[in-house]
Amino acid sequence: MEIKVNFLDNLRLEAKFDDFTVVADQPIRYKGDGSAPGPFDYFLASSALCAAYFVKLYCQTRGIPTENIRLSQNNIVDPENRYKQIFKIQVELPADISDKDRQGILRSIDRCTVKKVVQTGPEFVIEQVESLDADAQALLLPNIGSQATHILGKDLPLEQTIANLSGLLAGLGMKIEIASWRNIVPNVWSLHLRDAHSPLCFTNGKGATKESALASALGEFLERLNFNFFYNDQYWGEDIANAAFVHYPEERWFKPGRKDALPAEILDDYCLSIYNPEGELRGSHLYDTNSGNVERGICSLPYVRQSDGEVVYFPSNLIENLYLSNGMAAGNTLAEAQVQCLSEIFERAVKREIIEGEIALPDVPHEVLAKYPGILAGIQGLEEQGFPVLVKDASLGGQFPVMCVTLMNPRTGGIFASFGAHPCFEVALERSLTELLQGRSFEGLNDLPQPTFESQAVTEPNNYVEHFIDSSGVVSWRFFSAKADYEFVEWDFAAEGPNANAEEAATLFGILEEMGKEVYMMVREDLGATACRILVPGYSEVYPVDDLIWDNTNKALFFREDILNLHSLDDDSLQALVERLEDSELDDYSDIATLIGIDFDDNTAWGQLTIMELKLLIYLALQRFEEAKDLVEAFLQYNDNTVERGLFYQALNAVLEVHLDDELELADFEANFRRMFGDPRMDAVIGSVDGSVRFYGLTPTSMKLEGLDRHLRLIDSFKKLHGARARAAGLAG
Repeated sequence: MEIKVNFLDNLRLEAKFDDFTVVADQPIRYKGDGSAPGPFDYFLASSALCAAYFVKLYCQTRGIPTENIRLSQNNIVDPENRYKQIFKIQVELPADISDKDRQGILRSIDRCTVKKVVQTGPEFVIEQVESLDADAQALLLPNIGSQATHILGKDLPLEQTIANLSGLLAGLGMKIEIASWRNIVPNVWSLHLRDAHSPLCFTNGKGATKESALASALGEFLERLNFNFFYNDQYWGEDIANAAFVHYPEERWFKPGRKDALPAEILDDYCLSIYNPEGELRGSHLYDTNSGNVERGICSLPYVRQSDGEVVYFPSNLIENLYLSNGMAAGNTLAEAQVQCLSEIFERAVKREIIEGEIALPDVPHEVLAKYPGILAGIQGLEEQGFPVLVKDASLGGQFPVMCVTLMNPRTGGIFASFGAHPCFEVALERSLTELLQGRSFEGLNDLPQPTFESQAVTEPNNYVEHFIDSSGVVSWRFFSAKADYEFVEWDFAAEGPNANAEEAATLFGILEEMGKEVYMMVREDLGATACRILVPGYSEVYPVDDLIWDNTNKALFFREDILNLHSLDDDSLQALVERLEDSELDDYSDIATLIGIDFDDNTAWGQLTIMELKLLIYLALQRFEEAKDLVEAFLQYNDNTVERGLFYQALNAVLEVHLDDELELADFEANFRRMFGDPRMDAVIGSVDGSVRFYGLTPTSMKLEGLDRHLRLIDSFKKLHGARARAAGLAG
């Protein structure tokens, strides 16, 4: 994690990382102001807090209350060497905790990350650099060496792939850092990799080795940069919205026809039969969320129809709403990227068919698993930890290159069905296993959902979305029937030789052709890496097609400007905004950040703001106290917000109760209200009622996005790509 330090007044220092700021000072006796803990104090606190975190985690997963658990830490300094210290962590446990859990809690403290890093002994490298952004990728994987490690499916050695991809990211001005590594069973590695400047840009990599996991994460990072996935659903600001292009130099903008008809230039008859079967889709449904520039029309991107090579223009809004990241990949070659794209599409489509169809899959015989000892070692590692594992053939009788590894958690009754796909049986099986544990600890396996016999819960559309995002969806008990719906097939779609990926891509395209599917592809090379995105309408969507009409992300365009300009709206504009919110039938508990496509800092009132709370604050500003009171009561009953915000509304509820009762006077209660809630909070509450305080807690902003540092860092990240594309196209940028 990158931590940037600023020098403040006197001896005060400011450390910034992610969305947090930590200020350090020195005691007055050391010529500081004593306004904050010192750096070493933070270090001491970090180990105690880390120990407490692992205690909390242990107790939460077992339903053990922590109210009466106490933990403390003392550091005992060697009088002859102050750098030699003993950290004594003591924990006081209630009498009703079992001996087994007492030992478990002590073992959990022993797993404290801070403790383990200190015990291992971090190595410090202190150097002067010309620029803090120079040598940006130096920490990705130290001492990777010059060996050439080849793995199935890659057209270049892992080491060269890592060097090429990290070099491209550095060239774009992106400083990439690895936030965490995982290797909890043999031959299963994963990591979390992110942009140090904008941590919202992140990927997770997986593989049988740390090098293959890193190559996976870097490839995914490049693929998502190429197709703007990190910036989906977000507002990109006025500069980008009015630039020569928004998404790509080759984009075209088409105006809706009469009565909001779809432009004739977009999509083709095959796509329209899927996306607009009832003729309900209108042009205004397809304005893009990112620019919000409806005057330019519908931003549309060129995809090549693979059956005949014709270019078809897909609205960027349609792709963003329906496909998420499905069917995009970067590779050393186009064929390598195509194989990855198509494998991913088959993996997810077949997974959907199996889960929603409650299909029982055949087990992979042990003699077949024995051919892959590295994979078998990982499976055995899970079983030794008490997690039964089922290895299934998900090819549906040899039709598709898909495998499944399913984990059971007897401690919680939870299930995790992980799928992987590739033309090579071994690679598909390995991907199923590494996907299962990507970014997960053993404790993380305690959150798995329980299987069900309720078919409706399995077939509900959002269940598939949950499976797509993090495999946290529900699985049917019928999936585990010993009576399989298909026979086991030891399938093989793999090719050999220097053109293996090209031959495998042709095979996968051929399967889709036999199914009667049209395939559309965009290839990008303007960021320096070869990447492609493949759309298979009616097959590779993640969200239902109806979302284009009923749950389109461009609903942000009805609200974004007014919400960002909230503090400068007059009463008529506020009244119009709250009426639109009421008429929209949006879920009151939806967050404003998602609604308008702005990444607010989670630790602010904006970051926690829901539609319900925004309506509440608008009614307060309009002096419509009865409506405000109803929403305050709902907020207090159902809303999960900060303690501070809850106390504000508790106090507001009391004041509104008095205000709306003709027989009560605030002056009779104010003194005790202030004793209960404090003067600053009561000043804010009374000001919110008399009109002197508007939209308490929400800092003023506008369409210029001032003060929204987290979102501005995301836009800065996108502008790096935008500039690179402009330069590649010979445009000013």
